[in-house]
Amino acid sequence: MAATLSASLTYNSALLQRKSSQSPRGLYNLRHRNLLFNSSFSHCSDTVKFSFQRTGVVVSAISGSPELGSYVESGNTADLLDSVKVFDLNGNGIPISDLWKDRKAVVAFARHFGCVFCRKRADYLASKKDLLDASGVALVLIGPGSIDQAKAFNEQTKFQGEVYADPAHSSYEALNFVSGFTTTFTPKAGLKIIELYMEGYRQDWNLSFQKDTVTRGGWQQGGIIVAGPGKNNISYIHKDKEAGDDPDIQEILKACCS
Repeated sequence: MAATLSASLTYNSALLQRKSSQSPRGLYNLRHRNLLFNSSFSHCSDTVKFSFQRTGVVVSAISGSPELGSYVESGNTADLLDSVKVFDLNGNGIPISDLWKDRKAVVAFARHFGCVFCRKRADYLASKKDLLDASGVALVLIGPGSIDQAKAFNEQTKFQGEVYADPAHSSYEALNFVSGFTTTFTPKAGLKIIELYMEGYRQDWNLSFQKDTVTRGGWQQGGIIVAGPGKNNISYIHKDKEAGDDPDIQEILKACCS
């Protein structure tokens, strides 16, 4: 189910965790994400559309539906992203919103730099690089890990876009990407691993077991956004509900190039 949503909302994870068993006015649960808000909505097509009045972040589409694990952003996302810094392959720190401040960009967030699913995602997006270039859209991949890991990933995959490292995982936290054992080891993910190995993709176990990845158990999930131009202009968000959860490529192209 999809909905057109006009909402002002406030998110307080600590409060909601303490009171998760209660049902106060305005409390709505989206697949384990709790949001306190006042809203009005009506049925539409394949996306949820809404705007954030409190922070100025404009999000026009979220991939999928609540039942499929797509989550509405918390009210302080813009403030959190303003403080996020990622690092290019030369070690230069860059505010993440600068990646789309003056241009439109498709930004993919990898699970980690050794991940077999992320190698497939890199090829999946790069296969449309000509269309992105023709529309003036940059292709970016960010991974939670060190600059050295990002360099290794770039050398191994020959990724055609820009690669950045997020050693502190701060972009993942700001965007509320899911993480956990149960989002990593699923029957669907297991079947997809077999498919990827049959296609010739391989996990880099050396990168997978480095400290930056092992610290979080390798259970971080990523996503894909389309953003810019403008620091607060995020026009599309897909949040992986489990490992290997790639959205339909046409959905991304519609958001960035139509």
